[in-house]
Amino acid sequence: MKDISMKRLFACLSALLPLMLGGCAAAPEKSTSLSTVYAIVAVLSFLLLIGCFIINKKNKWMLLLFASVVVVNSGYFVLSVSDTLDAALMANRISYLGSVFLPLSMLMIILDAVDIRCKKRLTVLLIVISIGVFLVAASPGYLDIYYKEVSLEKAHGISVLNKVYGPWHRLYFVYLLLHFAAMVAVIAYSIIKKRISSPAHGMILTFAVLVNIGVWLMEQRVKLDFEMLSVSYIISELFLLGLYMMLQEARPVAPKKASVPAFVPSAAQCSRFKEGLPTLTPTERAVYDLYLEGKSTKEILTALNIKENTLKFHNKNLYGKLGVSSRRQLEGIARYIEK
Repeated sequence: MKDISMKRLFACLSALLPLMLGGCAAAPEKSTSLSTVYAIVAVLSFLLLIGCFIINKKNKWMLLLFASVVVVNSGYFVLSVSDTLDAALMANRISYLGSVFLPLSMLMIILDAVDIRCKKRLTVLLIVISIGVFLVAASPGYLDIYYKEVSLEKAHGISVLNKVYGPWHRLYFVYLLLHFAAMVAVIAYSIIKKRISSPAHGMILTFAVLVNIGVWLMEQRVKLDFEMLSVSYIISELFLLGLYMMLQEARPVAPKKASVPAFVPSAAQCSRFKEGLPTLTPTERAVYDLYLEGKSTKEILTALNIKENTLKFHNKNLYGKLGVSSRRQLEGIARYIEK
């Protein structure tokens, strides 16, 4: 899976877009086409999540991005077939759950792609802010701060929410704009500082962000029956996945560490070691035994109730009698003799 070429990835993308956009264009002619397109997009999102998990299950932000797209598109589909206002509002909350965490995961993926580390405190703060924005967006049906009024109606055979926006509705727009601005700023900074390994990588990052910005702005200006963001999200995640695969192929493979040969002392070392053991004083023998038990210097000082300088004095005598120059050599010869 990791050897899939970018040409094949973009070919698949090119083949999928006409199918999905064609279904959107035919929406007024067939009352069930929009809900069908939502269903297809949701299934496609789920399949992509499985593919992402197979390719890179260790990248938590990539998995969060793909999972968020699944949640968003599932919410769009459930909303399109909802028969009651309560069901539609619940579907709307599901969509917002994915929509809120999607830009956060995109930002984190871009930071990782250009090798910029985000501090843990900042990451936690961004997550907390995202949860707060989601709670506000999920408030319709309980509070009137996000939607003053909301009702369910049918348009072209699907269910849609007829909304009158409340005072806090702009919070989500500000949240999105700040994330998009942060993404653009990170990409621009990385290009200026040459943190992006190739122009192609920069183009992919820029395109993934601009697609969502363009579609989002278009939906703010033009009244559409179909949520085009459901398609743009898939395009973005495909481009980001493609970028990840390119980066993986470009990164050099770390050479395997040479195996360290087992310590084998000479016959003379073993003989001197054995001869020196009976000459150890009780304290030196206690230090010797503690070394073989794997005790740390601090533990030895506590066990024998001595100072560090005293331990160094005993070590000097101990090493001299056994013919070794370090604790590591002492332990190696001792274990070799025991075999």
